[in-house]
Amino acid sequence: MASPSFIHVYAFLFWSLYLFRSIKAQQPYAGNICHRNESSALGYYCNGVKTSCQTFLIYRTQPPYNTFSSIASLFSANVSHISAINNKTIAENMALATNTKVIIPVTCSCAGKFYQANTTHVVVSGDNYYKLANKTFEGLTTCSSIRAQKLSPNIVDIFPDEKLTIPLRCACPTKTQLNLGIKYLMSFVIQPSNPSIGMIATYFGADVGQTLEANEKSENDSIIQPFTTLLVPLQNPPNGSQLEYLPYVPPPTPSPISFPPITTPSPLSRGNLNKKWVYFGLGAVAGGIFISVAGLFLFFVLPWVCIRKKTNPIVSSENFEAQESALLKQTPEKESLDFLKNISTIASLKIYSFKDLQAATMNFSSDRWIKGSVYKGNIDGDEVIIKKMDGDVSKEISVLNKINHFNLIKLLGVCFDDGVWYFVYEYADNGPLRDWIYLNNPDGKTLSWGQRMMVACDVATGLNYLHSYTNPPHIHQDIRTNNVLLNKEFRAKIAKFGLSRPLRGNDGQFTITKHIVGTKGYLAPEYLENGIVSPMLDVYAFGVVLLEMLTGKEVACLYEGVKLHLSEILIPVLSDKNGISSLKEFMDSSLGEDYPTDIAYTMIMLVDRCLKKDPGNRPFMDEIVKILSKTLDNLTNLGIQYF
Repeated sequence: MASPSFIHVYAFLFWSLYLFRSIKAQQPYAGNICHRNESSALGYYCNGVKTSCQTFLIYRTQPPYNTFSSIASLFSANVSHISAINNKTIAENMALATNTKVIIPVTCSCAGKFYQANTTHVVVSGDNYYKLANKTFEGLTTCSSIRAQKLSPNIVDIFPDEKLTIPLRCACPTKTQLNLGIKYLMSFVIQPSNPSIGMIATYFGADVGQTLEANEKSENDSIIQPFTTLLVPLQNPPNGSQLEYLPYVPPPTPSPISFPPITTPSPLSRGNLNKKWVYFGLGAVAGGIFISVAGLFLFFVLPWVCIRKKTNPIVSSENFEAQESALLKQTPEKESLDFLKNISTIASLKIYSFKDLQAATMNFSSDRWIKGSVYKGNIDGDEVIIKKMDGDVSKEISVLNKINHFNLIKLLGVCFDDGVWYFVYEYADNGPLRDWIYLNNPDGKTLSWGQRMMVACDVATGLNYLHSYTNPPHIHQDIRTNNVLLNKEFRAKIAKFGLSRPLRGNDGQFTITKHIVGTKGYLAPEYLENGIVSPMLDVYAFGVVLLEMLTGKEVACLYEGVKLHLSEILIPVLSDKNGISSLKEFMDSSLGEDYPTDIAYTMIMLVDRCLKKDPGNRPFMDEIVKILSKTLDNLTNLGIQYF
């Protein structure tokens, strides 16, 4: 008898290893974001042991799904089974208090590669994938998995009265889990205010280690994110009494804050400025405690002031930069010196002495002062920017040391002297974008249409680099016209990375924070309301900047014409059939009619997409770069210069 061929042996070994892995495998914890199709977002993998099992989901009541009967209808479940397992002796149509946790028994089955429990939903006006996944079904499904159930999953839009199959996230125990006595893997949805994995496991009588393992998490990697499911391994079915003791921790109540008075800066000197910055640092610590919970309050309550301040170059009341570092005390000088020693090993950064900076700025003379604590300097014949820093500088150094891109400002070197850090940046001859695009600016500066399109493309390209080509990916989190600098050719460079943060975990995942930081008017709704952090924050802020470049108006002025959401000001232009008169009124009057109307409409529609309240409906930066690059090509074909 002939011996088996090599390929047969290889195939046997491959499938043996695969099956062994399957019966041992746990389920990966997955984030939730639309427009991405990672396998883990499509469902929990069928592990090869059971093709079907009984399991449970936890749902929080919300109108109109606040009765046992309406919840049963939403999940295609048996209403009597729901009533029985929740230990509720109430009528099926009696309304429960909002946020009441309800156990839903379901049958979980393999469908291709993934487990799921199916229900159906008829689309109503206002529905979209993100709303269905994270609002209606509260994270018990994902945008990607709903879309994958459609006959044509590439068709993004859904329409009223369309009947959708909703795959609910569920899983069956592996062989290893069954051997441990685990009979059920309950799907529990994480909320922004939920406790930790350990607390959730404890309240349901589950082993914490087994819960971490079931979700491929560990004690060192136990971060959970809102609107995602956690599998809780149970030996017995859950019961309603357990839910009564699972705490709901509401978000902290916003508190008002007061900003320090604005003072006109004086030239830097090593004597009196040390005291000044100590006082400022102490004020930042106290203010940071309030600021971390006050973003939403500020955004809706503090009055907008649409006034150009001509006498004072510092407008600190524009910002509530509660940098997370401001919650900490100033770094001790010894630690800073140790940090400086470590920096000296970085070949790309030069260590300057304070005498170097004094010589570069003519002893920080008023002639060299730009604004705030920023001075123009000359080092070895090259113009540079020298900025006095406050707080923890390690984050910004870490970010700037990792990046190297034309559209991101370059950090040339640092100086640490007498407890104070100074940064030396490349020089941007034409200063911040805000000095060039607003109507009635005191110097009469303005940008042509082509220059504005080039700046927009530069900013988008820089952000796309941060989002897609750094490891780990980063978001800037403070994109605004003051943080976009223009060089002598009017090419844009993104600056100020003090609020930048890495995105940990899988590509594009949402994370959650309690510290609302940034600048009024540029902050995305989901960040203000729930502290949700993703690359979509930068996309939203980019949309605001592009809107300012189109209209020549500051965001504060733009908000005067809306009741709720910034995109409302686009309605007259986008809804006007003829559009020419509305477009002319909308656009920056300093442009006259020196712009192609079709390209202007394209930009307005791009702004509309960037400002969508639902982050799942915003474009990613790579798509924005493609749109703007094509726009520049079209301008070239029309003979319009953008440089």
